Amino acid sequence: MTNSPRMDYNLKQGFRYLNRFMVMLWRLGLGQFVNFWPEGVGRIMVIITTGRKSGLKRRTPVNYAMQDGEIYCVAGFGPGSDWYRNLRSNPKVEIWMPDSWWMGEMEEITDPALRLPLIRKILVNSGFAGRLAGINPNSISDAALDKVTAPYILLHVRRTEARTGRGGPGELAWIWPAATFLLLMSINTRHKNKKR
Repeated sequence: MTNSPRMDYNLKQGFRYLNRFMVMLWRLGLGQFVNFWPEGVGRIMVIITTGRKSGLKRRTPVNYAMQDGEIYCVAGFGPGSDWYRNLRSNPKVEIWMPDSWWMGEMEEITDPALRLPLIRKILVNSGFAGRLAGINPNSISDAALDKVTAPYILLHVRRTEARTGRGGPGELAWIWPAATFLLLMSINTRHKNKKR
């Protein structure tokens, strides 16, 4: 099934808002929980690229698949995806996986023998996102999948170095103890005021 340009625009806009929410969950230390239901929500990682014009870090959640210990993802909106255009300018990335944080380098995979099976696997791992795009990766034929995903760009993340420290996933996790402390203080204050 192919989408109309208007439907593609609406889908892109919807994912733009969803992506902001997903990135915030990762920053709050909830990345592992984002992946709680792979069949429904998908297997999600965050790719951090460098803005081609701004030079700023840009965070984008994407669905991914593991094959022989290697990580693959797709730019589902094709060469017009902002994060893909950033990669074209600078292929060095950071990735936040549900259980790790890596430096890496992205490379495009064009080999037809690898492309279709990997794209199918990524779409299976995309949960609702593939179905929103009108693709059921479990039942679509290879020929139909090849046609509908022709604009997709298959990417391999070659991990180069494990990362730790500040600025990674969970950088805002300090909010949870602070919010808990403030909540307990508020409850304690109310309890004291009721006793008076």
